[in-house]
Parts: sequence; structure tokens; C-alpha cells
Amino acid sequence: MSGETPGGGARGHGTGVRGNGHKQGYKPGEIYGNPAEERESGSVADVTKEGLRGVRPGRAALVGGQDLTGRSTGGSAHGPQEGNGRKERRERERRPGPSGGKGRGRHRAGGRRRGKGEQTVVPDAEFTSYYGRPVLNRPAWQPVNIAGYFFLGGLAGAGSVLAAGAELTRRPVMARAAKTASALGVAGSAAALIHDLGRPGRFVNMLRVFKPTSPMSVGSWLLAAYGPAAGTAALCDLGGRLPRVGRAATLGAALLGPAVASYTAVLAADTAVPGWHEGYRELPFVFVGSAASAASGTALAMSPTAENGPARSAALAGTALENAAMKAMERRLGMVAEVYREGTGGRYLRAAEALSVAGAACAALAAGRSRLAAAVSGAALVAASACTRLGVFHAGMASAEDPKYTVVPQRERLRRRARDGQEDREERT
Repeated sequence: MSGETPGGGARGHGTGVRGNGHKQGYKPGEIYGNPAEERESGSVADVTKEGLRGVRPGRAALVGGQDLTGRSTGGSAHGPQEGNGRKERRERERRPGPSGGKGRGRHRAGGRRRGKGEQTVVPDAEFTSYYGRPVLNRPAWQPVNIAGYFFLGGLAGAGSVLAAGAELTRRPVMARAAKTASALGVAGSAAALIHDLGRPGRFVNMLRVFKPTSPMSVGSWLLAAYGPAAGTAALCDLGGRLPRVGRAATLGAALLGPAVASYTAVLAADTAVPGWHEGYRELPFVFVGSAASAASGTALAMSPTAENGPARSAALAGTALENAAMKAMERRLGMVAEVYREGTGGRYLRAAEALSVAGAACAALAAGRSRLAAAVSGAALVAASACTRLGVFHAGMASAEDPKYTVVPQRERLRRRARDGQEDREERT
């Protein structure tokens, strides 16, 4: 609201527009001592970057038309009277609150009580995203590189265990096939990892230190130790030389094989991706079962029927372990398990389940008698393992993109902790 000041200038409360107050003999420094003129003309002092020109703000500075010393900003020019701000505050204190009693503050409908007669004025937030962006940064991993790294590493690790078993039970063809597959698998796994990292020097840099608490550091050293052992075992068998060295390398690779097959699951679960992190209990068993299926499938496809008995047993065990662990993980994860049933990840995992069951059934019923059936069974098992790794990868990516898979589990954990703490306090009392 604007008008004319007694000095002829524009009038506006707190606008800092200067009129002709100085021409009429008005001194800016006296504004706080003249409430009537203050009410009529507002602030006539210049507002500059340094503050009010001619006025030094202090306790008497105006706040919404009322000074903080309690002096009136309204009323008659002949004497001070109680300010409007104090009157309104006293009226609010005498006014009954929503519950019938006196309240000190304003209450908004729908708020929750906090203390005596107070309510929160901010409603509970319904989280959707952070300014339209996901809560988590999506991992910059390529599906072919990382899923291939998971798949080939698992095949290599489980293949070394099969190779050692075949050598101990005098199955030379199957042992040679498993050793060759393991050597090629670990080489391909390392190549996929290095391709995703961008250059070989980054992999070498991870070997500069050994950090037992870091899955990436442990995995890098596992690959560095397992790769030469698997390669030596395969070369000695294929070349027919240094049998003792080859046997020692085979046993060494078999000892490291289970860790190589499972550490990638620990590596994925150690990230903040909800679909992987929440499944930290079952995911290693899923990866081990999938690795056993891939290694047994390779051995079935490359071995004669007279020697593929251990491979058939491994196929049945791997399929059972993988599917049982996956079902257990889906039951425990609750809402997060949606990413393992829907979308790209769900399609890959359904295909993996169908292929693994078909391959295991064929291995149990016909692979021991028919070379063709063994090859078909082996191909189905290898494809099932690859689909499992791709499905887990895409499920994790989907969970990182949707903020609900991050926020809702966190809230559930907080509620459980609060409930458990309340129960503990009740038990102590």
C-alpha cells in the first residue's frame, strides 16, 4: 500500500524509498524515537549495501513493523500504547487450542503432537526421488564385460575342482577338458575385467597392496594366483611334460577354485546396489551353483560318456543349489525381489531356471548313454549359467535406478531397530 508522506515522497513500509524527509527537517536517526511518524511514513532511511544510512541497526531494529525492545509502533503520537504484535500474541495465548486447552503456538490440522500442545507443521514426506534423479549412482559397468567376468570366472573356478576330481579318479579326457576350459575361462574373465577397467595398468595397480577387507583387492590377488596355476595345469596336460608340476598346479588351482567361483558374488554384494547388497546371504550360493552348472556342462559336452559321471553329479548338485538359493533370496528380499522377477533381469532368470532344469534332467536321464544327449545337456547348462549372471546383473541395475528399493528397506530396518529397542527397554523394566 502506498501514499504520500508528509514530506511529499512516496510512502511504503520497509521499502527503503526515500522521500523528502530531510527537507522537512526529519533526521533518519530519530525514526525509532517517533512511533507516530514511523507508522505514518514507514522507514525513510536509505538502504545501502552497508546497511541503513544514518541509522545503526541494533535491538530497536524494525521486525515486521515492530521493534524488538517492546516499544509500540502504533497508537497515538502523544504517548505509547501496547503494540499490535503483543496484543495478538496475548490473544493467541488466551485462545483455546484444538483440544480445548490453551496453546502457545498455532496448530495446523493433521499435524502430530510434539510436547505440550504443540504439533509439527511439516507433513511426512512421500519420497519419490532426489530432484528427479535416482538416489544411487548407477554403476558404470557394461553388461557384457561384468556378466562375462562373473560367468567365465565361475566356470574356471568350478572347472578346476572337476579337473582335480577327474584326475584323481583316472578320467584323463575329462580332466584335460576341464583343465583347458578353466585356463581359457580365467583368461577370458581377466580380459573382460580389464576391458571394463579401460587399460591393463588399472588391474596391475590393484596388486600394489593386499587389503583383506576389500573384496576387489582379494579378488585381484585370487585371479593373479589362480590364473598361472590353471594355465600351468592345462599346458602340462596338453604337452604331456612335467607331470609332477602339472599335478601340483592342478591341486593348487582346485584349492583356489571355490574362492574364484564365489568371490564375485561377495564383490557385488559389497556395493550399495540394493538388489545385490540385500541378497548378500544367498548370492554366493547362487553363484557357486551357477558355476558348478557351467563347469559340468562344459565337461559333459567335451567328455566321453564313460567318463562323465562326476560331471552329471555336479550338474544335478549345481542346479539344485542355484535354484534353491535363488528362491530363498527372493522370499527374504521382499519388495526388492521384484527386480529378480520383472524386467530384463526377470526374463533372464526365468530362462536360466528353465534351461538348468532341462539340462540337469537330460544329464541325469540320457547323458550317461548318449553322446548327443550329453552335448545337448551341457549346452543347456552353460547357457543357463550365462543367463543367471546376466539376470543378476540386470536386476541389480534396475534396483539402483528406482529409489524405492533404497529408501523403503532403510525405513523398514529403522522401524525394526526401534521396535527391538522398545522391546529391550520393556524387558529391562
